[in-house]
Amino acid sequence: MNDSHCTTRRLQWASIVAALFCTIGTSQAQTLRAHRAAVAIVTARTATDSSFDKMEVQVPMRDGVHLHTIIYAPRGATGDLPILMSRTPYGIDGMGEALSSQSLADFVSEGYIFVFQDIRGRFKSEGQFIMLRPMRNRSDRAATDESTDAYDTIAWLLTHVPHNNGRVGMLGTSYPGWLTVMAMLDPHPALKAVSPRASPADMFIGDDFHHNGAFRLSYGFEYATIMEMSKDLSPYKFDQPDLYDWYLKLGSLSHANERVLHDQAPSWNNFVSHPNYDQFWQTQAVAPYLDKVKVPTLTVAGWWDQEDFFGPIKIYETLEAHDTQHLNYLVVGPWNHGGWNAPAGQKLGAIDFGIPASATFRKNIEAPWFAYWLKNKGTLKLAEATTFESGANEWRSYDSWPPHTGVTSRKVFMRASHSLSLDAPADTGASAADSYVSDPSSPVPYRARPIRPTFSEGSTWSTWLVDDQRFAEKRADVLSWQTPPLPRDVEISGAIAAHLFASTTGSDADWIVKLIDVYPAHNDGDAKLDGYELMVANDVLRARFRNGFEHPKAIVPNEVDEYVVDLHTQNYRFLKGHRIMVQVQSSWFPLIDRNPQTFVPSIFAAKDSDFRTATQRIFRSARTSSYVLLPIEGSAQGMPGAQ
Repeated sequence: MNDSHCTTRRLQWASIVAALFCTIGTSQAQTLRAHRAAVAIVTARTATDSSFDKMEVQVPMRDGVHLHTIIYAPRGATGDLPILMSRTPYGIDGMGEALSSQSLADFVSEGYIFVFQDIRGRFKSEGQFIMLRPMRNRSDRAATDESTDAYDTIAWLLTHVPHNNGRVGMLGTSYPGWLTVMAMLDPHPALKAVSPRASPADMFIGDDFHHNGAFRLSYGFEYATIMEMSKDLSPYKFDQPDLYDWYLKLGSLSHANERVLHDQAPSWNNFVSHPNYDQFWQTQAVAPYLDKVKVPTLTVAGWWDQEDFFGPIKIYETLEAHDTQHLNYLVVGPWNHGGWNAPAGQKLGAIDFGIPASATFRKNIEAPWFAYWLKNKGTLKLAEATTFESGANEWRSYDSWPPHTGVTSRKVFMRASHSLSLDAPADTGASAADSYVSDPSSPVPYRARPIRPTFSEGSTWSTWLVDDQRFAEKRADVLSWQTPPLPRDVEISGAIAAHLFASTTGSDADWIVKLIDVYPAHNDGDAKLDGYELMVANDVLRARFRNGFEHPKAIVPNEVDEYVVDLHTQNYRFLKGHRIMVQVQSSWFPLIDRNPQTFVPSIFAAKDSDFRTATQRIFRSARTSSYVLLPIEGSAQGMPGAQ
């Protein structure tokens, strides 16, 4: 839950602090003493921007807990202003610097009162921190959760902050985005607009900690340790420069507490105690609570979000089913996690998107949207869904997402000679398959090595989704199929899914599928992209959960079964002369923990001796035709095969 664009002065966390509200970090040497006074107000000029008055307070909650809150009010403003608030577990002491950043420039120019708050148990706030605190029992009037804390904070602000206009907006990225969602479940009447960005929605199905039941090892371990080993932020200090080696040396996850954590990370203990989609994970999931659109909502996502892409799409789609007043909006851009806060947002890794997508989003979408709801300013011209079509490198407007018209789902089949085609295979032989050996002792790395810690100086975690995939294609345990060079552009808009007819000699397996844009060998003079293999969509399915996430089931060795891997949605244009590629593999390390390939009740409790090699087969016969379902917009004439 972080954003790689922030300034890092607190232990070089290039990503975690920016998940606050924008892309600004804070100094390392901060006093951690708790404020005991119920309310202590100090008016001062900020070090970075003398045009604001600063009020630092301890806001009382209904149960007597006080939350550390900092308020920045524009100096010399005429008239009453709305409040923009963000709540965070990442610390707020350096947020004055944010007010002079480009990510807030349009808001500062428009005129708002800015409020930042440490949530319970974090930094200078009182109370106990609970990771993604579950929703309270609403029948218990004394119960508290993040929703009640947001409500109580707004109530206090309206009474104690001078010259507010009685309207409040909330926004935040990642964990603060999730806190924004919590605030809108039982909103204070003054909460008039919210924008959750990259908010997780379900930590077992598709966000930070698991994808389709497969545990996100490196992120889960490193996030739990940085958040829970102290009240501050304390990154784990690895003794090896390449995390591939460190996690492989750790062995089975059963050694983590024994050798490293010693039961000091509550979230890790929860991972171990809840290996399946039980009530613990179901209670944290937000979709069941999104039964009404109570506040105008602008959900923001990035196509290359390395942490929470599933969440915002799930939140938007769930709300959309209840949106009778047209209050639910979606924006998806060419960003990584929090990339909309980048100064320009034109480039991500080696990929140039042609226009400053972040700057144009903030100026043309974000700022006018909040001004409309909080100031009655202007007219609302925003489409239901605004998405950036990478490849074409232009913004598109839709009246729904995924689009309901103009798009046809087409099966793109994996064929002999590692080709892709719209034509279904005609081979009736049972042996029509491609195979590889998956060895847990030598798993496929998720990116070219060395792999650095997520929260470290020089970390490139934030851009791995746009890494060149040629390093993987060359491995014997990765299968690839591709089209010939496209004779014309192929545009996809909507949901993507891979349907693998596969078998394994083991009794459990992971299936990782990547949809890739293969650039031409000579890419219009841009040598660094010659032959580049850019992931457009990807994900993993842990096969034990193929029939549901609550009750894992072993695979029958050598039995052919259909596995559906959700690759989510995309708006992308494969350009003329490019190729479309599909890669399949069975490990993605240490992004995903190693599957023993021997069924055990819990992989967290697996023994080192449970890990065994297995032969994996992907079938392409007439009866068992593996394919990827692509939402092709307009004509499919650019694709090989039947038209």
